[in-house]
Amino acid sequence: MTPDRLLPQRPFPAYAFLPGRDPHPTRDPAGHSAGNEDHPAPQDLPRPHEWPSSPDYLYGIDLYNYGYLWEAHEAWEGLWHLAKNDPDSQRADFLQGLIQCAAATLKVRMGQPRGVVALAGMGTERLARVATQRNGDYMNLDVTSFVEAFRTFAASQPEDIQARPMIVLDH
Repeated sequence: MTPDRLLPQRPFPAYAFLPGRDPHPTRDPAGHSAGNEDHPAPQDLPRPHEWPSSPDYLYGIDLYNYGYLWEAHEAWEGLWHLAKNDPDSQRADFLQGLIQCAAATLKVRMGQPRGVVALAGMGTERLARVATQRNGDYMNLDVTSFVEAFRTFAASQPEDIQARPMIVLDH
């Protein structure tokens, strides 16, 4: 079951981009986000206690949960670029882990099982490291449970993304 939207006021793109099938969202003039400046890249990295109100974080979760996997990666990437330069490496690891899990799920759609395994391994390793450092929870997510569920999903040799674990925040 798909969780409720966290940022329902922000519309989804016209399609979930699949490389090789669809026009590239930003580079192709026919792409769903070509020329779209409605949502500029984030300028500030929220502090850990502010993540529940971070539009880019929440929108990335909505995108992932609703199958917009490439778009989820893009939503989190701006935050990750800011986090890479932050002394709190947990933020960068957490965001990169989510990005890699979204990319692993996209590889399911692309029919690339080795990519699924490789990206899932890298992503869950980063997330597990954060979970260990933060007693299992970070940015309102039970990271330990998500890692276990995602590892199970990736190990099942999925052919459909519907079995992917959802990202459900603690409220």
